[in-house]
Amino acid sequence: MEEKPSVTLPAIVEKIIKPAHPREPEKAQVAIEGADDLYREIRIENTLKDEDGNPVRLKEGAEVEVTLHADPQATVPKKEDLEETQDVRETA
Repeated sequence: MEEKPSVTLPAIVEKIIKPAHPREPEKAQVAIEGADDLYREIRIENTLKDEDGNPVRLKEGAEVEVTLHADPQATVPKKEDLEETQDVRETA
C-alpha cells in the first residue's frame, strides 16, 4: 500500500468544553504548535478509542499530536525543492 504524504505536529489540549445541550458531544480545544496564531486552535469531539477499542476522552493539558494525511494526487512538489533538484542536475 502506498504511503500518503503527511505531517505530524505537536499540540496541547487547552480546554475541555462542556456541551450547551446534553445531547451534544463534549469538545476538546486543541492548540497546534507551529500553526499561525489566528488558526492554531481546533475543536474536536472529545471521543477517542484506546488500543482495545474502548471509548476514552482527552484531559485538559494533555500533550497530543495532530497528523495530516493527503492523497498523493492532492500534492505537488514544493517550488524550492524543484529548484534544488534542478541545481543539482545542472552542476552534475
